[in-house]
Amino acid sequence: MELDFSVLPETQRGYPLHLSNVPCVLSLSPPCSFLAASDGGSECVDPEDPTVIAETELLGAAASIEAAAKKLEQLKPRAKPKADETLDFEEQILEAAKSIAAATSALVKSASAAQRELVAQGKVGSNQANAVDDGQWSQGLISAARMVAAATSNLCEAANASVQGHASEEKLISSAKQVAASTAQLLVACKVKADQDSEAMRRLQVAGNAVKRASDNLVKAAQKAAFDKTEDDSVVVKTKFVGGIAQIIAAQEEMLRKERELEEARKKLAQIRQQQYKFLPSELREDEG
Repeated sequence: MELDFSVLPETQRGYPLHLSNVPCVLSLSPPCSFLAASDGGSECVDPEDPTVIAETELLGAAASIEAAAKKLEQLKPRAKPKADETLDFEEQILEAAKSIAAATSALVKSASAAQRELVAQGKVGSNQANAVDDGQWSQGLISAARMVAAATSNLCEAANASVQGHASEEKLISSAKQVAASTAQLLVACKVKADQDSEAMRRLQVAGNAVKRASDNLVKAAQKAAFDKTEDDSVVVKTKFVGGIAQIIAAQEEMLRKERELEEARKKLAQIRQQQYKFLPSELREDEG
């Protein structure tokens, strides 16, 4: 993954990053694969350090979210007659998706700041006796950040497809809810070791609340659009008795078919969650339980 450091604040550019996949860095002698002048001098950083990897993943997630947000900025609703009120819905979807992308980007950067604060306080990475525990915590943070980035990317794709007329309101709702769920997991991963009263954690919580509000707004807009479509659908009832009976049978058949499809979809979702649960770090697994 290539990171565009120009999109990151200057305060983040000077922090040690895990760049062992870059050719010019590979030529350096281990374990000092990257030198960071963070305090006026050179600091030797181990690229295999879990805290360094976590920092890199968080910044990478932020960069990928910002890239998705830039794509959203280039999107415009389809050209339609002004009398078509669905244009307002498409504009709402785009604005809500942009808000979510901006909020998740701020969230991941806040998580990065919280992680750096823990390292600075010596709560992570300072004691070799806690190396395994620190590694598991860092892996949990990485997994959570990746989930946030992936969920945001899926949401942006759904918003793009929606304004082009190729995605349903249900897909938008599902995508927004997944962003909110992955955000909650990231907050849990950070809170495992963080001081709840620290400034970094307060900023992280504020960012998490912003993601939740933006996601809720998108869900409400999509639900309203879906409800409006349902109200517009009218059923013409046949006046003849035989024709009316046939309509009832057809409607019941459709209802039973969709109920079966719903039950199958629920089982499939449960199986997917069970499989994903096995790969979650212990901190997130405990929260899910």
